[in-house]
Amino acid sequence: MDSSDFTESMLDQLPMERFWDIPLYQWDGFWYRSYHLQATMALRSQYIARDDDIILASPMKTGTTWLKALCFSILQKEENAARLNEETLAKTPPRPALQVFTAKPPPDVSAMESPRLFHTHLPYTALPDSIKTSNCKLVYITRNPKDTLVSMWHFFNKLRTPEQGPYPFEQAFGSFINGISHFGPFFDHVLQYWNQSLKSPNKILFLKYEDLKKDTKGEVKKLASFLGKPFNNEKEVEDVIWRCSLERLKNLEVNKNGIDPWVGMQNSAFFRSGIVGDWKNIMSKELSERLDQITMQKLKDSGLHLEI
Repeated sequence: MDSSDFTESMLDQLPMERFWDIPLYQWDGFWYRSYHLQATMALRSQYIARDDDIILASPMKTGTTWLKALCFSILQKEENAARLNEETLAKTPPRPALQVFTAKPPPDVSAMESPRLFHTHLPYTALPDSIKTSNCKLVYITRNPKDTLVSMWHFFNKLRTPEQGPYPFEQAFGSFINGISHFGPFFDHVLQYWNQSLKSPNKILFLKYEDLKKDTKGEVKKLASFLGKPFNNEKEVEDVIWRCSLERLKNLEVNKNGIDPWVGMQNSAFFRSGIVGDWKNIMSKELSERLDQITMQKLKDSGLHLEI
């Protein structure tokens, strides 16, 4: 499939499987919804990265919303300090680079002021070439696969009616371990960015959600330095961490009552518990051990460790 062209008829040529009763299409080894695939083609053909662009990348449900808020606040920290009463985080959060290209026609992002901050769930191989060849920076975040799956299960259940009830967890588990999920397979997605971060550590910062929870201050300092916006003092660090805390974000008016225009879901759906180990409330011991074995097998000899 040519990256500059996409038609609905091309979907007939691609493998299709269902995830949560949603048809996903496999292209170049990964699974997409039809409009995500269409947006990917538009993105690859129209988006030209600048050297000072910052791209945030992640699998779904791995701490994306927290990372976006942190990066946005770090880049805006001087402005935030000067205008503490101005809730810039609530008014202008970064929008995913992929999703804005679902608009028809796609927006002209070349008009945006630098530094531009985008987010995408795309695997590394699907990114536009200009991202890979320019001096722009990528920040990637992932999470242990069990919490990722459980968070995904809760999230997609919000699309179901009370009459339908929750989607059977065992079916969701089966799809996930077979790699069939939005932008999956999960492990292939993670390993692509991990391997690239080893090759180009000055270009790609690889973060783990669990590390961000355990040592928030240390990880946020590392993130700020990578973005070229190191903190001047501890108060600046603490201010960004407070500004981006889960409880504060959940209680912002835009997140309590607003609707995401790109997916049509309430913004509150993007905020739940944020707890490490929440999978224990859903996943059986048998399924847990099975996913542990798969995780060890997939990550063997990679040098990457994800909590299990």
